[in-house]
Amino acid sequence: MKSVCIVDAHVVTAYGGGLDPLWDGLVSGRSAIAPVTRFRVDGYNPKIAACVDLAPAPPGESLLPQLLERLLSGLGPVPPDSRLLTATTKAGIDLIEGERRGLPADLGAILPDQLLAWVRGRYGLRDGGYNVNAACASSTLALARGASLIASGAADAVLVCSLDLVSEFVFSGFAALQALSSEPSRPFDRRRNGLSLGEGGAALLLMSEERARRDGRQSLATLLGWGVANDANHVTAPARDGCGLIQAVRQALGRAAVPPAAVVGISAHGTGTVYNDLMELTAFAAVFGERKLPLHSVKGAIGHTLGAAGGIEAALVTRMLAQGVMPPTVGCDEPEAGADGQVSATVTSLPGGLLLSTNSGFGGINAALVLGKGER
Repeated sequence: MKSVCIVDAHVVTAYGGGLDPLWDGLVSGRSAIAPVTRFRVDGYNPKIAACVDLAPAPPGESLLPQLLERLLSGLGPVPPDSRLLTATTKAGIDLIEGERRGLPADLGAILPDQLLAWVRGRYGLRDGGYNVNAACASSTLALARGASLIASGAADAVLVCSLDLVSEFVFSGFAALQALSSEPSRPFDRRRNGLSLGEGGAALLLMSEERARRDGRQSLATLLGWGVANDANHVTAPARDGCGLIQAVRQALGRAAVPPAAVVGISAHGTGTVYNDLMELTAFAAVFGERKLPLHSVKGAIGHTLGAAGGIEAALVTRMLAQGVMPPTVGCDEPEAGADGQVSATVTSLPGGLLLSTNSGFGGINAALVLGKGER
C-alpha cells in the first residue's frame, strides 16, 4: 500500500481565507458566529450563523461560485492528471430562494455536478470526478476515498474540494428541527443546547509519497488510516452508545496499523447538541479507555459547515501537527463531566505526532481519519 501525503491545504471560513486567520481566531478564543444579514430571519429563532463575507450574488446566481473562487485562489498548482472529488450537501441551493421570489435562475447550479465542472475547468483536469454527499461527514468520506485511490495505486494525485453555504433553505430546515442554539454553540459544554450553522470550504491535494517527491511537494501531513461506518439508528439522531463511531475509529486505527495508545489528541465533530457530544464522549471512552486525550471542536468558532466540516478540520489538523499544540475549543467554558481534563479553553500541548479526526452525520454516518506529521 502506498503512503498518502497531504501536500496542500486551503480553507475559507467565517474568519477569512486561509489557515492563518482560522488558527489566530481559535487561539484568541473569538467566535465568528454573528447575526445573519444575508436573508431575513424575522420568522426564525435563533438568528445567528457563521457566514463568510461574500458580496451579494447577482440576481439568478448562486453564492457558490464566489465561495469556490475564494477557496481555489489560495491553493497552489494542481496537476491536470489529478483525480477529483468534491463534497457538498446542498451545493447552490440558495438559487431556490431567488426562484421563490420570481427571479429567473439556472437551477442546474444546484446540482453537485456543476461544482465538479467548475473545478475541472479551473485546473483543466481530465478526470470527470464525482461528488460525495454523506451529510455532515461528506468531506471526511471524500478524503477517505481519495486516500484509498492513492493507497491502492489507482491514482497518485487526488484533489478533494468541499464546501457548503448558509442559505435560508438550510437555515429553515435546522430551525424546524429545533436543532439550533440561540447563542454561539458550546461544544462539549454542560450548558450546550444546539448547534450554530456555518459556511466555508476546504481544498486538500493528496499525493503518493513518490509523486510528492517527484513533483517537489512538501508533505504537510500523512493520512495514515481511515474508517467509515453507519450505526443505522435514526434519520437524525446518533446511536447513543456510539457504536458506529467506535467502528469507524477502530477501522481507521487498524488501517493505520497503530494502537489507540499512539493517538495523542482528537479533532472531534463536536456540534454542541446534547446527544451528539455525549455520543462522541461515549465512543472515545470505549476506544481509548480512561486516557484523558486532548479533545477539540471548531464549531463554537466557525459554526457547523456541514459537508465542508471534515475537510476544514483535516486541514486544521495539519496545522496542529506542525505546531505541536491544539487550539482552544471556543464556547466550552464548563466541560461536560466526561470531557473534564480533555476539552480546554486554552492552547494545549500535544505530546506526539498522531491525531484522530472524526465526523458524524444524519442517517447514522460516521467517519474517522488518522493523521501523522509531515516533513519538518
